Amino acid sequence: MMNACGDAAHFSADWLASREALDARSRSRCLTGLAAAWLAARPGVHRLVDLGSGSGSNLRFLAPRLPGPQRWRLVDHDDELLARAGRTRLHDAEGGRVAVGLERRDLTPVDDALLRDADLVVASALCDLVSRSWAEALVDGCAARGQALLITLTVDGDWAFLDAGGERVDSDEDIAVRTLVQAHQRRDKGLGVALGGQAPAVLAERLEAAGYRVVSVYSPWFVPRGEAATRLVAEALLDGWHSAALEQAPEQAERLARWHDARRAQLAAGELGLTVGHRDLFATPGAGATA
Repeated sequence: MMNACGDAAHFSADWLASREALDARSRSRCLTGLAAAWLAARPGVHRLVDLGSGSGSNLRFLAPRLPGPQRWRLVDHDDELLARAGRTRLHDAEGGRVAVGLERRDLTPVDDALLRDADLVVASALCDLVSRSWAEALVDGCAARGQALLITLTVDGDWAFLDAGGERVDSDEDIAVRTLVQAHQRRDKGLGVALGGQAPAVLAERLEAAGYRVVSVYSPWFVPRGEAATRLVAEALLDGWHSAALEQAPEQAERLARWHDARRAQLAAGELGLTVGHRDLFATPGAGATA
């Protein structure tokens, strides 16, 4: 299981595998198409770096949808996850083999070694965990190199339960817990004080200030009630929200336990679904950027 709500961001292979299908159906095909067109207009080998690559889900989604030839560099601090990613064998949109290199390192500092040899910088489910200074360094570094960015599934801070008609269910307790979770998301996750739900807006603003053309698209998770394929993800999310709220307000332990037990029973009974807000972003450098 993940520790996504703890003070350091560590993700288990099981959690990453359980969320991969949900990620894939949620992310923007439009922005993937824009990235494919941008790469197709560039001659030669298309070089990509995936920051915080984990077990390679971003690679598995994007590589078959992007033109070739492709050369990827996957960057993560977790040897086990990188090893799993390295076992992936993929072909690009034209059927050519995709070359993949693995690099174990932290995502700090954002230096030349991190961003080297890339036309397109990609990251998924990462940027809500980073600090403002890290995000600014990323944008500045990419702008200096004329690199495009495809940043997907960045949490925007919103989530809610859904009723049978897919409408939001927001009790007073849900709102109170969500407020605690949003505060917890801004704790240091290992890359400085995290942006949390502010990340999509901060990234877009910084990119536009650096002369990028930015397209941002809402890409929420929707988990319909009673859906067996994603029930474990829904329950894991609920458990994570409860843990985060409890860390943020331990004096409310009894109240939070009642909320958690009631909502978990409703999820298990197929009475509620849930949604989690994310945004995808694609940014291309302006005419003045360094190639």
